[in-house]
Amino acid sequence: GDSVEAATPEADAGGDTDGAGAPDAERTTVTIGGQPVGTEDGEEAVKPLPERLVAELTAHRTIALRNAVGANPHIAVTALLHRLVRDTFKRSTYGSAVRVSVQEVYCSEQGVDLKHSPYAKEIDQRHEGWKADLPADPDDLWDWLDALDDASRMALLAHCVSFGVNALYERPNPLSASGISEAGLRTRMAEADRLARVTGLDMAEAGFRPTVANYFGRITKRKILEAVSEAVGDHIASLLAFEKKDKMAAEAEERLANTGWLPEPLRLAVEETGEGPEAPAGEDESDIALPAFLAGEDAEADTDDVIPAFLKRRDGDDASDADDDPAPLVAAE
Repeated sequence: GDSVEAATPEADAGGDTDGAGAPDAERTTVTIGGQPVGTEDGEEAVKPLPERLVAELTAHRTIALRNAVGANPHIAVTALLHRLVRDTFKRSTYGSAVRVSVQEVYCSEQGVDLKHSPYAKEIDQRHEGWKADLPADPDDLWDWLDALDDASRMALLAHCVSFGVNALYERPNPLSASGISEAGLRTRMAEADRLARVTGLDMAEAGFRPTVANYFGRITKRKILEAVSEAVGDHIASLLAFEKKDKMAAEAEERLANTGWLPEPLRLAVEETGEGPEAPAGEDESDIALPAFLAGEDAEADTDDVIPAFLKRRDGDDASDADDDPAPLVAAE
């Protein structure tokens, strides 16, 4: 019978990240009758998600990670020491007496719904709470900090360190003064995965829900149907195959609202147990390819990709009401 099978080849995202390869994001292969979707002869390979969409999704993950780190002083101190030790033992510093900084990456432009997310609101509440207590004068601030109990000092440190968390995707551009190389992007994503693991961050539990605005309205009908099939089954996906894209996206939002399903960039990559294949001897792990949703061409214009193989065109269907995707489809018997 029809089935949905998941294949999740995970890569190691922990350990030393200097030059380490990025983790393989959790992947799901949709199969019908044992045949993987989108593998029929002549079909084009599925393109990656649009870069702009991946940037917005990873902005959600960045803010959620900041909230998780800000609520965990032990991990925040570990992250701070991790940075300080690397600075101390690998390169010299100059300037002020204590040259430590937190460089916040602003995500305000990454998605209209980000500031209204539960994790963003929790950070704002925590920030305003501390702000109300902090003395304005630098000398008074020193005395106030010095007098804080250890638990409060650790909590404040965690809050400050969390603002330096950056799990944001951006197109590699090493030639730009502010750009990042592909190896640097892999390192960033690997360290973000580690933070997510050690804080126990689950984006679904944190409050992210895929909606028309933040996901379904931004992808093709094929990807919508694959998401529905993966989350609630092939039968429901086949019922939506007749719909125009706007209604299909709205139905997908409703059907998946409480399933815990997440877009691939928000899924947690599980640590490799050592049973999987290792990089060939002499090969730098930084040469390992990025996950599929981060690699390849921009897919913003990917509006004519192939509908999943398990959905076939019904004879006699009128294609006049098709939108940017192929004509209405029906599940095969």
